[in-house]
Amino acid sequence: MAIKHQIPPEAHATLQDNPDALYLDVRTEVEFAAGHAPRAINIPVMVAKGPGQMQLNIDFVEVVVKVIPRDKKLIVGCMVGGRSQRACEMLEEAGFIDLINVVGGFGGQRDASGKVVVVGWKDAGLPVTTELGEVTYAALRTKAGV
Repeated sequence: MAIKHQIPPEAHATLQDNPDALYLDVRTEVEFAAGHAPRAINIPVMVAKGPGQMQLNIDFVEVVVKVIPRDKKLIVGCMVGGRSQRACEMLEEAGFIDLINVVGGFGGQRDASGKVVVVGWKDAGLPVTTELGEVTYAALRTKAGV
């Protein structure tokens, strides 16, 4: 099944219409802690390698596979949509069948001149929380035994 794409208001509506759907936030733990969609869980697809440097999280797919069923409807978001697209591709390769990439992500997508071309989750006025609970990457890694 092909990866679908939705802008943040559409993704929010999908979550409202599908109570069993899950928002998978693939941003870093710091980005997630600063604000995220309610009921989102955080499994970063990229991790900090050093100041201003990121690298692929080698445990990403393993953790996702261990904590999320492959047939779960996943709304996958990051800051603008690039990391979440890559995460969707990796998850599709791992056998996930119902993937939606949030184009514009949490912070919005801009063109080369800096003009907003897709309003992000936060600026679209959609619900945001900073509550963490058991949805953090550390908690999910522990649950997955990784």
